[in-house]
Amino acid sequence: MDTHKVGSDTTVLADSLEVPGMGHVPVNAYVLTAAEPVVVDTGLSIADRDFGAVLATVIDPADVRWIWLTHPDRDHTGGIFELLEAAPRARVVTTFLGFGIMSTERALPMDRVYFLNPGQSLDVGDRVLHAFRPPLFDSPATVGFYDDRTRTCFSSDCFGGPMPTAELAESGHASDLKPEELRGTQLMWATLDSPWVHVVDPEKYRATLEPLRAMDPEIVLSTHLPPAVRMTDRMLGTLAEAPDADPFVGPDQAALEAMLKSFEPGAAPVS
Repeated sequence: MDTHKVGSDTTVLADSLEVPGMGHVPVNAYVLTAAEPVVVDTGLSIADRDFGAVLATVIDPADVRWIWLTHPDRDHTGGIFELLEAAPRARVVTTFLGFGIMSTERALPMDRVYFLNPGQSLDVGDRVLHAFRPPLFDSPATVGFYDDRTRTCFSSDCFGGPMPTAELAESGHASDLKPEELRGTQLMWATLDSPWVHVVDPEKYRATLEPLRAMDPEIVLSTHLPPAVRMTDRMLGTLAEAPDADPFVGPDQAALEAMLKSFEPGAAPVS
């Protein structure tokens, strides 16, 4: 994992996963250094990741007041229970549905949650965070937020896109890719992560982009994309194309068998 600042008040806790045939998918969590510090998501649920140790290099966990869970998928919840123990004053910002989904595996303590719906706001002492549902999402519990003090949008999975290398995924910026490369990877992610975009009314979907356009964030921070600075209009243009993009089709069993065969000693790599 790599940590680095973006903007004045935010630190990226950057991780990634290599996915054969796709590249390296960024998996970011964030620390917002507000008067009441906010941790946004808690990393991968993989045994060799030590989210707590990485977080402690950025902030004393005991100082954390809010854990904003953008949604309860396992690439967002890896360190949440460890952090709740290390941050006794922290509460988890989620929705009724997010709490329910977490409860199917391990329930969050009822006295440690704070239910917040899209359209509502959270006062964190020196600023107000405005909750919204991103235009693209893979969980009905998804809630991102906009920090109007720093003009930063935390968009959860929306705007994601695999990177060609782990270095770019964990230490780069979205602008490191050429515009067409970024467009291609974001459209692929949009159709993979939100396949419903092909079956909804395109114009009604495109109308959901407008509230984010009106926010006019200077910085967009996605779970699955390196930080994107002053790129919002271009990226919204890409999302507008998603309904008409080719649907994502994953590898089938024949492709899996070829992939496994390529791992055998002396085998030629699968192109």
